[in-house]
Amino acid sequence: MTGEMRLALFDLDNTLLSGDSDYEWAQFLIERGVLERAQYEAKNDQFFQQYKAGRLDIHEFLDFQLAPLARHPREQLDAWHAEFMRTRVKPMVRRKGLDLVHGHLRHGDLCAIVTSTNAFITAPIACEFGVEHLLATELEVRDGRFTGKPSGVPCFRQGKVTRLAEWLGGNGRTLASFEASWFYSDSQNDLPLLERVTNPVAVDPDEILREEAAARGWRIISLAGE
Repeated sequence: MTGEMRLALFDLDNTLLSGDSDYEWAQFLIERGVLERAQYEAKNDQFFQQYKAGRLDIHEFLDFQLAPLARHPREQLDAWHAEFMRTRVKPMVRRKGLDLVHGHLRHGDLCAIVTSTNAFITAPIACEFGVEHLLATELEVRDGRFTGKPSGVPCFRQGKVTRLAEWLGGNGRTLASFEASWFYSDSQNDLPLLERVTNPVAVDPDEILREEAAARGWRIISLAGE
């Protein structure tokens, strides 16, 4: 890493994307017949509502979400993911999101996507945005297969702050190393990290984040539409 003195962090789901890649991945597997609709669809919706309400138990959700990854070889998962990218993710990529990221990259800012969604789902999406650095919930791998368990601290709520500190610390940095830092997010779940950057930005925010942003004088922007 060179002498970047500005840091730009981006939430992914419902921020750079016009939907939730976590939720859509489960729906994709249901529609492919990989997951049993009766068993998984209601539960997927339930977790999504809990997330939006700020009440998600991340460990309970990860047990649900990662279990299917442990049942299939990596080659099959990668083939499904390529189809998922083509049919589900690319239509969700926000043009204004791409423009926002590319503006920071052109300025020479150090950029990272910081998402609770696991790295298997999100690594190809980060590449789609041209972002080299991804802080996501990491997955435990044994003998080339996912075990269905997370590895390390889930990148969720306070965990985003922890994972960011670990990543920067590994490069001899802290948030205070940067003269300016941004975090763009739509969700109340991201308040712990939004509170720590010099430029918190609420993007098409949920109701609670909108109220918090207005009360604290944070920027509120929309990346929706063309």
